[in-house]
Amino acid sequence: MSALDSAIEEVLHPAAQAPAVRGAAINLLGLDPAALAELVAQWGGKPFRARQLSQWVHQRGVDHFADMSDLAKEFRAQLESRCVVQAPPLNIEKRSADGTRKWLFDMGMGNAIETVYIPEDDRGTLCISSQAGCAVGCPFCSTGYQGFSRNLNTAEIVGQLWYANRALRLDPEGARLNGAAVESPQAVSNVVMMGMGEPLLNYDQLLGALRLMVNDHAYGLSRRRVTVSTSGVVPMIDRLARDCPVALAVSLHAPTDDLRDELVPLNRKYPLAELLAACNRYLEVAPRDFITFEYIMLDGVNDGDEQVRGLVEVARQVRCKFNLIPFNPFPQSGLKRSPPARVRLFAQQLSDAGLTVTVRKTRGDDIDAACGQLAGEVKDRTRINERKPDRARIVIRNKEHG
Repeated sequence: MSALDSAIEEVLHPAAQAPAVRGAAINLLGLDPAALAELVAQWGGKPFRARQLSQWVHQRGVDHFADMSDLAKEFRAQLESRCVVQAPPLNIEKRSADGTRKWLFDMGMGNAIETVYIPEDDRGTLCISSQAGCAVGCPFCSTGYQGFSRNLNTAEIVGQLWYANRALRLDPEGARLNGAAVESPQAVSNVVMMGMGEPLLNYDQLLGALRLMVNDHAYGLSRRRVTVSTSGVVPMIDRLARDCPVALAVSLHAPTDDLRDELVPLNRKYPLAELLAACNRYLEVAPRDFITFEYIMLDGVNDGDEQVRGLVEVARQVRCKFNLIPFNPFPQSGLKRSPPARVRLFAQQLSDAGLTVTVRKTRGDDIDAACGQLAGEVKDRTRINERKPDRARIVIRNKEHG
């Protein structure tokens, strides 16, 4: 069984969780609102105490219980003896000339994850990782070359948001949006689950994190401003629609099964017809009235007129907008970025067909923080270089048919 098949099987049929170790400190960053309320109730506390505690931790970024001044001393003593507020330890921070910031967090056992903050005129967007490594193995994404190491827990996912808000508050210049001061104490106004890993293959831990992000007593983000990006785990798209519908982005990258099988290996498990049907089901409850289809522009691979016609057909089936992403090359891929003129023409052809299309601005590429580059120090755990000739054939075959 491949790593991808194992990951799918685990998320569909999760193994029983090991019981919590008695005496181990509870990381409050990992408790969704219901779990936090239950914990406080077990100690005899009222529901408002849980709300106060959540505000101290998530909204004010406080990690010392002694500083939580409106909590009873006895309650603070209980927290001190049993709980912690602990984000993943930071290894490196890098800053781009365009204001983008990247944090590399140490996940232990030689693993690391990356989190990226992107300031814009009207928002501050945080790109969050959900796994160390990735099992999907898309050839244009450097994270896939590391292979899959492990899922992050809820505290590690939320900890990235907690850390970013706190770091940006302590460094106001770092949270300025093109010279304008951020008015909200929460510098992060938008979250995209587009960092390392496939979020829907870590569903239970992701769900806890999402519930904290949209909770008014935690981060209070609008569901429209929280986006989960998936390569197409169909059963979990349906579960997300039931459990916590937020904005949905799908890594499409090809309009036909034969090409998408090569670019997004998950397509072999959940082909396009199933994926598009799931998107339509999701739209029934989604906070936005469209699905965002992400489409990376690969020279001679998926940027031809044939693909334009295919995307027009996709748009006839699902209310959507297309986000074209210039490929950010890295040595292991053997792939090239579509020329700017081709990207512009591709976008214009889609627009002329009546579709909504944007071209993503490349940000943070001078610190390897752009889309598809998140990998830390890449270690080839997938023997991908041995299969490079196969990737070359992908390029050649599609140039012949593009």
